Amino acid sequence: MKNYPIDEIRNVALVGHGGSGKTSLTEAALFITGGIDRLGKVDDGTATADFDPDEVKRKISINTALAPCEWNGKKINLLDTPGYPDFVGEVIGALRVVEGSVIVLDAVGGVEVGTETGWNYATAHGAAKVFFVNKMERENADFFRVLEQLRSAFGRGVVPAQLPIGSQDTFSGIVDLIAMKAYVWMDSKPAAADIPADMQAQVEEYRDALIEAVAETDDELTMKYLDGEALTADEINRGLEIGLREGKIAVVLCGSAMKQIGVSTMLDFMAGALPSPVSIGAVMGANPAGTAEEKRTPDGPFSALVFKTTADPYVGKLTYFRVYSGSLRSDSTAYNSSKGRDERVGQVYFMRGKQQEATTEVGAGDIGAVAKLAETGTGDTLCDKSKPVVYPPFEFPDPVYSLAIHAKTKSDEDKLGPALGKISDEDPTFKTCREQATGQTLISGMGDTHLDIITDRLKRKFGVEVETETPKVPYRETVTTTAEAQGRHKKQTGGRGQFGDAWVRLEPLPRGEGYEFIDKIVGGAIPKQWIPSVDKGVQEAMSRGILAGYPVVDIKATVYDGSFHTVDSSDMAFQLAGVLAFQTAAQKASPVLIEPVVEVEIMVPEEFMGDVIGDLNGKRGRILGMEPIGGGKQRIKATAPQAEMLRYAIDLRSISRGRGTFSVQFSHYEEVPAHTAQQIIEQAKKAREE
Repeated sequence: MKNYPIDEIRNVALVGHGGSGKTSLTEAALFITGGIDRLGKVDDGTATADFDPDEVKRKISINTALAPCEWNGKKINLLDTPGYPDFVGEVIGALRVVEGSVIVLDAVGGVEVGTETGWNYATAHGAAKVFFVNKMERENADFFRVLEQLRSAFGRGVVPAQLPIGSQDTFSGIVDLIAMKAYVWMDSKPAAADIPADMQAQVEEYRDALIEAVAETDDELTMKYLDGEALTADEINRGLEIGLREGKIAVVLCGSAMKQIGVSTMLDFMAGALPSPVSIGAVMGANPAGTAEEKRTPDGPFSALVFKTTADPYVGKLTYFRVYSGSLRSDSTAYNSSKGRDERVGQVYFMRGKQQEATTEVGAGDIGAVAKLAETGTGDTLCDKSKPVVYPPFEFPDPVYSLAIHAKTKSDEDKLGPALGKISDEDPTFKTCREQATGQTLISGMGDTHLDIITDRLKRKFGVEVETETPKVPYRETVTTTAEAQGRHKKQTGGRGQFGDAWVRLEPLPRGEGYEFIDKIVGGAIPKQWIPSVDKGVQEAMSRGILAGYPVVDIKATVYDGSFHTVDSSDMAFQLAGVLAFQTAAQKASPVLIEPVVEVEIMVPEEFMGDVIGDLNGKRGRILGMEPIGGGKQRIKATAPQAEMLRYAIDLRSISRGRGTFSVQFSHYEEVPAHTAQQIIEQAKKAREE
């Protein structure tokens, strides 16, 4: 594939709900443009963009795949993104580096969760938006119903540029409302045709709506429209380009990826109306040496943003990047300004699915890949070291679902840490950590499917077999009243004896205060050198717990009396005395179990408010407040026990049909209700017996 000048490049992300046909549309586009000579299928595992073994196995897209096409003298870099919400990080990465987006819809399903997600992220990243109503050949397909759903959901700026000829099994072509021409497809190829007579009134109605929307994008066009003058096709296209670039218009196209109807006209629209990288003008970044802004134009010194990395234990790391200025040449050096490190650049490639096509350079506006960069990860900036710049990092959502993970064998255990690190580098929405409070290794992601694929990947790519379970809740124990007791350790039979005697008073501290030890010994009842031994004994007993074996917190222990033996007393004897004193006093000080409580912020459409609140109440949650946030959504703030929120990502997705989002952060510890505490204590005892 040749290198194209920047004004002849179009970078377009295909986004939308899972199952809407994005990968099939990509495959059809590659086939029509000659990028592939055989049409693959998702269900057969032969699609170019779904090449990962997990994608082939599950028949869903998991990763963003690059699929460049050449059409009408333009290079169109298609980025086929996943539609399943667990892989939204891939969508965010792709939309950051494109100027245009095609939001694909199923003509039967219409506007779904993924449609809204695609619109929201495309808007946030300033990408022009085009809707493609796919699967028009399906039973119950209805373009006009979907169009009304789109206009209801996203405003009157949503206008069709095409109308379908026929529907379901009679779908055969489209009417181009800009050129006022009809096309029908015979043997997957379009041919010009007359606009059907029974569509004339409908065509005029929607063309008028298109022209009205276009006229509002430019003052000159507005005046001409108000004066009753007809707009030419060139003027309509100019207005569309402005409206798409500025986000005032979202155009609706239609077709069938399976029958290849409407795919070539979609490519025509991409090449002709979607903005090129030139349209975004100068790109702003920061100087890594300070806070000064840096501006980059396409003809400036080299700079690029890394939007995706993949890790393979055999091939190594593959880094995908978008060039904003200058060019990156093979066998050169680039400076990673995000990490302050030089990178040796080997061969650079254009990617088509998993296929690598070597090139001498990747120029401004284009997208390429390079293997085996040592330090560079997703979100890093590569640039000319003499003119450094750092582009703003990606803003990925925090993980919302966690599992505890452990290796099956010692051999697996040795490989687990490095493998998790490589996957974390590859996937910014995946996190792993060691939970000190429970001693478990946790993996966290965007949902159960996300983590299921992570565990499959550990085995397939890194040879690590693991088991997962629900994370343990870091319960704690404390006392609620003051109590005191004697701890007396005496062993004086045969040989040197052991003797330690300490009186300890326990008192509750305010929540979060931890532990305090007070020495109130007077008159040398316990020699100074053994007071720390009592402290050690108390802390040792605290780590073992009182009720269910959980650590004891928020307690003040005062040693105020005791006795010793001049020969038999020792450090160990007074440690054991401290343990005994604590255990006896704690049982008398009304011990209770306390649990971590989290603060939850939930964004959900108003129609699901009642169900969400009812579910939170069932989880022992407390509603702190509600407020509208626009777009028919409400923000709910609440607190709830962490134990009740471990599977909330799955629960909320079910309740809100995937339209709700949430975030969680630790708030405080509070006492567990008596009946729940009893169940936890019994489970802990049973676990110890096993």
